[in-house]
Parts: sequence; C-alpha cells; structure tokens
Amino acid sequence: MKITLETLFPQSGDIPEQFKIPSPLKQDTYLIQGELRQWDGPLQEVCSPVLVRTDHGLVSEPVGEAPLLTADAALECLDRAVEAYALGRGVWPTMSVGERISCVQRLITAMLPKRQEIVLLLQWETGKSFREAEREFDRTVAYIRDTLEALKELDRVSSRFVIQQGIIGQIRRAPLGVVLCMGPFNFPLYETFTTLIPALVMGNTILLKPPRFGILIFQPLLEAFRDLFPAGVINTVYGEGETVVPPLMATGKVDVLGFIGTSRVADTLRSVHPRPHRLRCVLGLDAKNPAVILPDADLAMTVAECLSGCLTNNGQRCTALKILFVHRAVVDEFVARMTEGISALKCGMPWEEDVIITPLPEPEKPAYLAELVADATGKGAQVMNTGGGTVSSSFFYPALLYPVTPDMRVYAEEQFGPVIPVVPFDALQEPIDYIVASNYGQQASIFGKDSDSLAQLVDALVNQVCRININSQCQRSPDSFPFNGRKNSADGTQSVADALRIFSIRIVVAARENDANREIITDIVRERKSHFLSTDYIL
Repeated sequence: MKITLETLFPQSGDIPEQFKIPSPLKQDTYLIQGELRQWDGPLQEVCSPVLVRTDHGLVSEPVGEAPLLTADAALECLDRAVEAYALGRGVWPTMSVGERISCVQRLITAMLPKRQEIVLLLQWETGKSFREAEREFDRTVAYIRDTLEALKELDRVSSRFVIQQGIIGQIRRAPLGVVLCMGPFNFPLYETFTTLIPALVMGNTILLKPPRFGILIFQPLLEAFRDLFPAGVINTVYGEGETVVPPLMATGKVDVLGFIGTSRVADTLRSVHPRPHRLRCVLGLDAKNPAVILPDADLAMTVAECLSGCLTNNGQRCTALKILFVHRAVVDEFVARMTEGISALKCGMPWEEDVIITPLPEPEKPAYLAELVADATGKGAQVMNTGGGTVSSSFFYPALLYPVTPDMRVYAEEQFGPVIPVVPFDALQEPIDYIVASNYGQQASIFGKDSDSLAQLVDALVNQVCRININSQCQRSPDSFPFNGRKNSADGTQSVADALRIFSIRIVVAARENDANREIITDIVRERKSHFLSTDYIL
C-alpha cells in the first residue's frame, strides 16, 4: 500500500499545465498604512504538501516565499491600525454604512478576476482538491454578498427613531476598534473572511494574520486592500505566530480577537492581553463532533453521510464527524459498508477529477495520526479497511478503527484528519454520557427513523451542543444559521447576521421628547449633518 501511495505523487511532467504554478511566488512586501512596503528581512519558504517524484526520491514543490516579520514590524502594523481607527474618529469608522458597503462591493469586483490564481494557490499550499478550492472561493464571495445584504437589512431596521416613555431615541451599531483576524489553514480564505468582512464593514480596522498554511493566497488581494480602503484600515502581519502575535496582544491595543484554531492557543493569547475584560473574543475552536447511529437508521444514507462527514477535505474540518457511536445491532453491517465506501474513494493529487483524499498540509500530521492508530490497535481495536493508516510522506490513507473504547486516545482527542473511530453501544445513555462528559460542544449528528428515540436524543443534547443534525452530517452551512459552540468549542456566535453584531456594539442617541429637541434632531437628519444620526434608507 505504501508503494501504491507513493506512485500517486506525480513526476514534474505529469502535472497538467493549467494546474502548474508558473514560478514560485516571491512575496517580499506586506500591507501597512495603505502601502505595499518592501520587506528586506528574512523570508519564509512556502512548500507544498504535493511532492514530486524525481530520481532522488520525493521532493517538495516550492510554492513561494513570504515575509518573516519581526515583532517590531508587527507592532508597527498595529500602531497604524490604531491610528486609522483614531479612537473611533478615523475616516473608516465614521464613514456611513452605505459608503462602507460600496467599498466592500468593489472588493468583490476585484476578487473575481483573481479566482483562478487563488484556487491554484489553495490547491498547492493546502493540498485541497480543485473542486473544494473552487467551492471555498465561491462560498467566500457568496458570504461577502450575504453579509452586505444582512447589513443593509440591519441598517434599515436602525434607520427609524423610537419614542418610549417620553424619550426619543435612535439605536444603531458602532465599531469596537482594532480587530486581529486569524483564520485556520483548512479554510484559509473562507474562514478568515468570516471574521474579516463583518469586522471591516462594521467600521473596525484590521490586522490580518494569515494562517500557517495558506499564507500566499492573500497576495493576489493585497493591491485591492490597498486601493479600496483608507490607509491603515487593513494591515497584514506575516511571520511566525509565536513571534509576532503575543507582542500584539500584550500591548492591550487589540480590541477584538477573531481567531479560529485550538482552544489552547486562544487561551494563551487571551491571557497575554493586559485588559482581558476589554477584549472581545470571537473564537472558533476545537470540536469532537459525534454521530449516533440508531438500530433503525437507513444505513445506505447514513454511511454516505458519514463518509462525507468524516473524510471531506481529509477530515480536516472543525465540523467533521470525528467519532461514530453505532448501535450494536447494526454495527457489523455499518462497518462493512463503511469499509466498502472508503475503498471506493479516490486518492490522488488535488487537480485530479473526483479526488477525495489528498496530501495533508501539516508535515507532522501523518505521524500523529499513525500514533493514534497504533495506540488504538495496541489496545484492542482493528483497522477494518485494507491499507488503513498507511503513510507515505504527506499522504495518510484513511483508517477505520473498530471497536474503539474509552481508554484509547482517539476516543477523546480531536484527530483532525482521516481517522474514523467507531464505538459500539447498547443503551442510548452511553453516547449521551460521552457527549455530556466531553470537553467539546459544537455539533452532533443523529441517524434513525423512530421519532421517540430521536426526540429523546434531541432533548438530551440541546444543552450539550449547539447544533443537532438529524439524518445528516455536521456542517456550518447555511451561513444564515448560527454557528457557535459550548464548552471548549467556541466563544461567540457567527452567522451572517450574528457576525455583524458581534463585531460591533449597540449605541443609543436619546433626547427628551419636547419641541426643542424634536427641532434639533429634525435639523440634523434633514440636513444630513451626522453619519450616525440618520434616517437614510439603504435599498
């Protein structure tokens, strides 16, 4: 199997021309104060998980280089963002909602011609399949459009005055300050933009820290960021996270942390901030989403959902199904069907048609997954699918583990990769107890037909996780639905509408209801003397 996996890696001449990077992308600039400033310091090499077979063995393909900023350079980016916000008096935070919407609409126009370039970089930097890379780009654009429509609706609701108990008031939302946006490597464009766009359009200024993998995908957008927004509104911070991020947080000048990653890193960053009570956190964190398969489940549909839920994007999604509890009455058939389903999945390079399993971007991930498999098999589990757990450089062939027990690491640890633990159960209380005791509380999936059992599970889980999926895999979409989590899985709620609220604060302008105040307010509104106090209606 290892030899077979090695042959999946191409020789240089096997790569289709349309999927080749013409030449490694040397990015030696970063965005600060409205300029693409030359970086004369060291650069970090960006290598692809897609290896190339040569006479000397497998060789990593270079994607390009990016700046390795120092802490001092990062702190200067922060200072420029602080200056652009200007205690809420800067050009961007005082701009009207309609004007900010127009700027972001122009960003969409600038993004669309960059689609092919960004999709190509997504494939080479993260190993994502062509289909998934296209989907990520398109979903990002759709998210931006939906956010702008949600903001228009929010502004429409806020455009009127209310009179209560003799007080005239208008309630609108205002920005919070400087936002540090840090997205994850598994969806570096989409997930980063789910914090950047709502934070931006609400009037905040931005520090954008690209993820560890997916650094160069923002390079095609830097000129648009520079040209479409006032100086200092968007600033990019490159470099090692441990070097540049803690000093930023330690200044106390970051007002909002928009972070998607592990709870361990989030806790560390939050603890560095000298005024944590003034720091708003919007966090998407760890998850160990379970599926509970009841004895009357439609196994054909359930297996299809579980295969997709466990292995889409190599299982590297926070919303992936990461542990499967299967009733003992159907577990043998379920495992057999899953084994058959895994064997039918296509492994290969990101550009290949219908490929599902591709190289993993984290160099250390295959060894970690192999440790989990070895731990489980050493304690009584079996790898049920042929070749499961085989490693070849950045490839890890999916491993279906059964039976998994509580003493195995994979029972509790979030594997974030193509390892599928299956736990047999007899009583419904067993998976319920697992979910109650878990440190994570993002989502769960339940599969079955009996409404009594499904209702029992729903009622048991609504106070443990934040989304329960009936006869379907865990997922974030549609983006209009709340996306959040309990316990160690999240802080704050994200959706198109919720994100606008979480990156802003409600402000009330109020006056006693009398003739003089009515005349003052009418004059301000009629003459458009205030961007904030206004009855303008955005269509």
